[in-house]
Amino acid sequence: MQTFLETIQSRSDLIQESFLQHIYLSFIALAIGIGIALPLGIFVARYRKFAEPIIGVTAVFQTIPSLALFGFLVPLIGIGTMTALIALIIYALLPILRNTYTGITTIDESIIEAGRGMGMTKSQLLRQIEFPLALPFIMAGIRTATVLTVGIATLATFVGAGGLGDVIYRGLQSYNNALVLAGALPVALLAILFDLALKWIEKKATPKGLNTRG
Repeated sequence: MQTFLETIQSRSDLIQESFLQHIYLSFIALAIGIGIALPLGIFVARYRKFAEPIIGVTAVFQTIPSLALFGFLVPLIGIGTMTALIALIIYALLPILRNTYTGITTIDESIIEAGRGMGMTKSQLLRQIEFPLALPFIMAGIRTATVLTVGIATLATFVGAGGLGDVIYRGLQSYNNALVLAGALPVALLAILFDLALKWIEKKATPKGLNTRG
């Protein structure tokens, strides 16, 4: 049986291709997920009567087992990258949506009133007060969604979308533990690196002292 390093050398093309596919799937799904969930979170924070049903629907999707959701989407969309992306986007929505809503709605009302007293419009309040104060919550949601997406993307192999799940699955089929490890370790590494990068961005983007809450 090949050692771990020998496996990496002999399957380097497969591992490299799968690694790039995994990054592509994760990045695109997260970008679209943020693009949907962030404005939606702001909307439900503004119009709170919609918060419970909208967050509730995304929470229901979150409870569906990953493989079951992939299987459900295949007859509707078919095999391929699009199916994987839609599933990953669905799983990314809840943490970002819920944290955006929570971050905005837990800001001390006196701060909002002070902004209104200065003549700020709703958009100015959002840009200058609400978003900066809610940013730690929002970034925490994005970090959760990132780790979730990177992990679930391993199942993209079952719908023909590639990713590091290909490497893991081939290792399982051939009873090659070294190949399974060669696929699993980069997934864990990606999740950690993405999380550290987002934590650094959060630290740089959050103005110092903006942590006053009710």
